[in-house]
Amino acid sequence: MRAIVIREPGGPEVLVPRDLPEPEPPASFVRVAVRYAGVNRADLLQRAGMYPAPPGVPADIPGLEYSGVVDAVGEGVTRFAPGDRVCGLVGGGAYAERLVVHEGEVARVPASIDDRTAGAVPEVFVTAYDALLIRAGLAPGEAVLIHAAGSGVGTAAIQLAKALGCFVIATSRTEEKLARCKELGDDVTLAVKDVSFADAVRDATGGRGADVVLELAGGSYVAEDVRAAAVLGRIVVVGLTAGARTDVDLRLLLMKRLTITGTVLRSRPLAEKIRSAEVLERHVLPLVAAGRVRPVIDRVLSLVEAPAAHAYVASNASFGKVLLEVAPPA
Repeated sequence: MRAIVIREPGGPEVLVPRDLPEPEPPASFVRVAVRYAGVNRADLLQRAGMYPAPPGVPADIPGLEYSGVVDAVGEGVTRFAPGDRVCGLVGGGAYAERLVVHEGEVARVPASIDDRTAGAVPEVFVTAYDALLIRAGLAPGEAVLIHAAGSGVGTAAIQLAKALGCFVIATSRTEEKLARCKELGDDVTLAVKDVSFADAVRDATGGRGADVVLELAGGSYVAEDVRAAAVLGRIVVVGLTAGARTDVDLRLLLMKRLTITGTVLRSRPLAEKIRSAEVLERHVLPLVAAGRVRPVIDRVLSLVEAPAAHAYVASNASFGKVLLEVAPPA
């Protein structure tokens, strides 16, 4: 099979194509003929040597999400058979023509969703659903503040929150991305070039503040989130592109009785990854099939163009998802 491997830690140029033996699925695992693989910032970190793959996952093949077709099953597999269309999240290895994954981590793709769309759903929508609904307990009608709203997770979060009837405030560092976020249904857009947004959030919510904050940047944003949050607000930290450290006014944390939660999907144990796959299959994909939400796909490149895809994502110019076409649809 053809795969993209990390030759050594470094820039996009260290991603090189190689022919590798096809993996065989052990008991309880299925093998997927990958059609599309999503490009995520975690892939960029892994390529740079800053985010190693978890145990049991190919250390040199990036790729956290995929869509494709089951082409072989291991002993004892009951949920899937060759020919089934699937998608899902993995710890790595999706930049390859074949991928082996536990059957519990796989989601069945409805017939109305094409492979390209399915390949753009898992990481962004499961991350957004997990953060907003499971971790933060977002309720209908609440005010939610979504940072880095033009990212894949940000565009998914806007749509999920609007599907719940929430009041959505979206932030970005560029006006162009904010204009495109408006098309997804957000209620207020805020340009944050100096990480100062709390006063504007309070103004937009009649002085109350945001009930939930989806923090995709980290760093100094978190301190401002504490100022922007409503009493009993919930802040969920998912990304750290703006830094891993900040200075928070703990007096506000106490007075507002805030909750700050961190979350990550990749390093979770198998049982929790299976629950994430259930969220994808039972809750997210039906919303996509019904047309209530949709992944925003910026561009699709071929598998061998993985270096260009990484460079493009690193430039922060993308809006929504970047995909690699691993194999064309049958």
